[in-house]
Amino acid sequence: MVSIDLLVVPTVGFRMLYVLVILSHHRRKVVHFNVTARPTAHWSGQQTIEAFSFDSAPKYLIRDRDSIYGSQFRKRVESIDIDEILTAPRSPWQNTYPERMIGSIWRYCLDHVVVLNKRQLKRILTSYFSYYYRWRTHLLLEMDSPSSRPVQLQGSGIVVQFPELGGLHHHYERIAA
Repeated sequence: MVSIDLLVVPTVGFRMLYVLVILSHHRRKVVHFNVTARPTAHWSGQQTIEAFSFDSAPKYLIRDRDSIYGSQFRKRVESIDIDEILTAPRSPWQNTYPERMIGSIWRYCLDHVVVLNKRQLKRILTSYFSYYYRWRTHLLLEMDSPSSRPVQLQGSGIVVQFPELGGLHHHYERIAA
């Protein structure tokens, strides 16, 4: 099962960029994202096709009733045998995983940077998702990250700090002395 949602990001020049995020429920992992200045139903449908090959498409896709998911989007999703589940109008709590992800993107990333353009936003989000998958812990995943990692035993070396997102966040590893 996956969910899809849209994030609006203003640039330094007061232009709006739109980020489409497709999130897998299993490990809270972003399957696909892309940025555009002009979202359409055709574009969002194409992003869904790019996110899944025919053999890896999920059974269900949860989405809200935004106009970006128009008839062209629905035809694309139907063509790869995904059943859509629509949330009730004005009910973000029915699509909690992507809403929480978008909140995390804002709190831990975009609130701390100035976005210049589409290319920079894609680079920032790619770096954030890399950090999010490998190092950011989640309570629902028993304090593990979406990409599970081995536990480093105490006393197996010194702890070294590594910067992520240009120093906005850090991760720590034990390195043999």
